[in-house]
Amino acid sequence: MKDRKLLGALGEQMAASLLYAQGLDILEHNYRCKLGEVDIIAGNEEEIVFIEVKTRMEPVMGDPAMAVDRVKRNRIRKAAEYYMMTHRIDDRWVSFQVMEITVNQIENAF
Repeated sequence: MKDRKLLGALGEQMAASLLYAQGLDILEHNYRCKLGEVDIIAGNEEEIVFIEVKTRMEPVMGDPAMAVDRVKRNRIRKAAEYYMMTHRIDDRWVSFQVMEITVNQIENAF
């Protein structure tokens, strides 16, 4: 796929569907603030989850989660703290996830 933004959006839609199927409500898509960005914020009455979604089509690029380096993790943490503060959320368990979406399209397979 030549359009990386479209591939990323499709991966985020798939991730949101999986999270919803696991019983989490999708609270935010592509949350942005001055401190960073979070692809998906999901939660229920007990927890809130900040999710970075990485979608890849080419296995030669390595595992998608490898792209979430220390700098990226710190930005996500800061954005999560800001979200929690501005939404006055202090009574839920907080977790962070990376969801890998890998598409393997085999052309001329048979």
